[in-house]
This record gives sequence, C-alpha cells and structure tokens, in this order.
Amino acid sequence: MNMDRSAFIRAMRRVASSVSVVTTNGPSGRHGATVSAFCSVSADPPTALVCLNAQSQIARLVMANGSFNINILPQHARHIADRFAGAHDCAVSDRFDGIDIEPAEVPAISGATVLSCELDQSVCSGSHQVLIGKVIAASNGPGQPLTYLDGAYHQVSALTETAS
Repeated sequence: MNMDRSAFIRAMRRVASSVSVVTTNGPSGRHGATVSAFCSVSADPPTALVCLNAQSQIARLVMANGSFNINILPQHARHIADRFAGAHDCAVSDRFDGIDIEPAEVPAISGATVLSCELDQSVCSGSHQVLIGKVIAASNGPGQPLTYLDGAYHQVSALTETAS
C-alpha cells in the first residue's frame, strides 16, 4: 500500500523541529542552507545526522568537502533562517553577507548552538541524502532555539505545573 504524499506532509507539519542551518566550506566551496531534518544519533561516539535534498547544492558540497556544521539557530534568528532558506537569494549574491560568523574552517553562525561534524556516512533515501557526521566539536548558544511548526516559526516555552 502506498502512503498518500499529502497526508504524510500534513502529518509532518504537526511535528515541531529546531531550525538549523547546515554550513560547509572546503575545496569544493562554501555554502549554507536552512534545514529542519536534523537529529542526534549517538552520544558514544557523538554523532548527528541531517537530511538534505540529494539534488541540492548544499548536499553536493557537504559530500565533496567532507565536513559541515549544524548551526541550531536561537529564537531571535528568523532572518538568518529565511536568508539560508533562499528567501533573499535575489537580493544577495552570498547568503553569508551581513551574517555574523565565528572564525572557523567551516562557517559557524554567531549565537547559534553549533555541532561541527566530519562526514562519516551518506545514505540515499528517496529524494534525500541522509548525512551522518561524527561530532568533533560542540558549542552552546545562549537562550532557546528557534522552532518550526505547521509552516511558521515558534519559540519554546516551558510548561508550568498545574494543580490537579
């Protein structure tokens, strides 16, 4: 039985996810793209994965460069999420223009929680490449992450206990 694509998309829109920008740099070039499909894989050894459209420039460059950063954006960084999603591509020639970047071999967005990864495995699944990276460094940004749910940005807030 084939799953109805639109039913799957509607269901996935109900899943909140942190908003991350995958960045890469190396002999094949520098690029960055906003992604929502990112998760940890293992703490032993520290490993994370991202899912990128196999036909995208970011997927090709990460695989060619062999390294990438997962920049988990802070809740005030909607403009950065939009920039790296391509919303400003007609106005800027370089998505990194005007974005504060920490000095590093692979661009790390200032204020983001950053997982620096070396590409370990790449698995093709449907239209996407699942890129599994060994985390070689991590830094924590301040505050709460920006999240995405049902086509809009959201912020995380703690639930308060209520009397039963």
